[in-house]
Amino acid sequence: MQAIILAAGYGRRMRPLSDRCHKALLPIGSTTILARIVDGLRELEVGDITVVTGYRAEDVERYLHERYRETRFQFVNNRRYDETNNIVSLSMGLQQMQLEHDLILVECDLLFEPRLLRKLQAPDAGNIALVDRYRTGMDGTVVSVSDGLVRAVFPPHMQGPDFQYDDKYKTLNIYRFRRDFCVNTLGPLLSVYANQVDANSYYELVLGMLTHLPAHRIAAGVVDGEQWAEVDDPNDLAVARFQFEPERRAEILDRTFGGQWDLDVLDFSFMRNSYFPTEGMLAAMRHALPALMKRYGSTQEVLNEKLGWFLGRDPRRLQTLHGGTQAFPILLELFAGRTVCVPKPTFGEYRRFDNANNYEDLPGIDFAELERTADRAEVVVVVNPNNPTGTTLPTSEIYALAARHPSKTFLVDESFNGFSAEPSIESALEREPLANVHVLVSLSKVLGVPGLRIGYVYSHDSDFIEAVGRRLPIWNMNSVAEYFLELLLKFRPELDASFEQTVRDREELGERLSALPGIAEVYPSGGDFLLVRLDAPQAAGAAVRRSLLAEHAIEVKDVSSRIPGAFAHLRIAVRKPHDNQLLTDALRSSLPVVIDQLAAVASASGDRLTSR
Repeated sequence: MQAIILAAGYGRRMRPLSDRCHKALLPIGSTTILARIVDGLRELEVGDITVVTGYRAEDVERYLHERYRETRFQFVNNRRYDETNNIVSLSMGLQQMQLEHDLILVECDLLFEPRLLRKLQAPDAGNIALVDRYRTGMDGTVVSVSDGLVRAVFPPHMQGPDFQYDDKYKTLNIYRFRRDFCVNTLGPLLSVYANQVDANSYYELVLGMLTHLPAHRIAAGVVDGEQWAEVDDPNDLAVARFQFEPERRAEILDRTFGGQWDLDVLDFSFMRNSYFPTEGMLAAMRHALPALMKRYGSTQEVLNEKLGWFLGRDPRRLQTLHGGTQAFPILLELFAGRTVCVPKPTFGEYRRFDNANNYEDLPGIDFAELERTADRAEVVVVVNPNNPTGTTLPTSEIYALAARHPSKTFLVDESFNGFSAEPSIESALEREPLANVHVLVSLSKVLGVPGLRIGYVYSHDSDFIEAVGRRLPIWNMNSVAEYFLELLLKFRPELDASFEQTVRDREELGERLSALPGIAEVYPSGGDFLLVRLDAPQAAGAAVRRSLLAEHAIEVKDVSSRIPGAFAHLRIAVRKPHDNQLLTDALRSSLPVVIDQLAAVASASGDRLTSR
């Protein structure tokens, strides 16, 4: 077979990265996008490759000549690359090729596993378009498929606001065409269309015309799990690097600390309710989104009122927050100069307090130690359930402690309380108010919507509530999050059911993890996560995380440095049973390997591997 690579375009969407480098020459790991394409073709023993150039043509030619001295390249220069579309490049390439075999067409902005090209390799194969089921975030030409054939082609200009993607497939822009089809049909038709009709159209438009003719059927080669990525802009490049540089996945995730919606990763690090919001809520959100995006949110007074309806609380006791973390700069200001005691370990934002004393969560909190530490502080922080340990204290004892120390301020963080068996301390405060207790809640975890950023503070200290309110900006919540607050009133039973199901999943996951070799202990938890102690030293935590990411694209949280002792610890969020099974299967294969590797390194260096 022969191949043609379209590499003429400027790559405007890739700016500024493409201003001084052809986008096909951008690095991916130790190589480039273009080199990966050529390497894949060479694995298929394709040694005759035509490259249509334009932007930075000399750079492309020099790179290929220097890297692949034994490969035969023909270069076709589309000098009008900046004023024409890919229909001209493909037409020019076909006109100038000496086509003696079937043809593989690849666009230069693709990354893929070489084995993906084997779908084109059958000797008797006809015309084939590689396609994948459409997923959110894809763009470009899509097709409809039935009975294994491409039935219709929809370039971007045909995808209007009401276009339905649910049953569509995305073209990979990788094709195999029969020689006679190229010479007698596709080439002449492209030439006519490019030169006489519209030089700014896509070649897929011509392919779409031909799919309606039985004599020129194009089979759909559906991708089945093979990795591929189309790299149109810098965001695409970042996603592709996560896919194709597995050894850097931990580094990439550490840098983003969120923003993972485009990354193909099964995330057990960040916690969220897997059963909420419901499909009905999501459908309502999708329907309302166009209007919500064009509207401002309401005043803080209205937001507090809507939140109060959902919580069943007096809105005068509330301040709605743009996520629970919005409270921390405010609390740092309000508690400035006061001694604070916080659990150790706990959520990282609490480490920002000055003059902090600690009481230990080992896991497990000695309540007597907590009270002794509280005696030496002016502000007492209780995170219930605590993160990352899952330790949960009886709400009644926290209330009693605060009642015994009315001169001290108690900040009770109940962000994971919905998954525990303990009632919220707010209920006790409603019955018998204590002005020295403030409650902080991040609703992202329990509602399953960390992207919407919803949280609140609750207190019977009106001065505190007013002080927080004065520090909040106008339009403190966007209209999408506010609308979600409204929807919550209609879905209370579903929310309660989601908590119950998550608890069942948590207990089942705990049993599965406990049975794995290499896991020494799974601690009881009141949150939607579990703390796991490995039968290995602290270094194993980071090593297991890296192994899971590189081999399985599964992310867990290594908290080894935050837990007292010499052992490695992982925090694992609870997901649905299918995902939980994938995790346990991956750990079953990864844990022994990592532990053995660490033992070998320790043995070689003369150290003794700490074990249980």
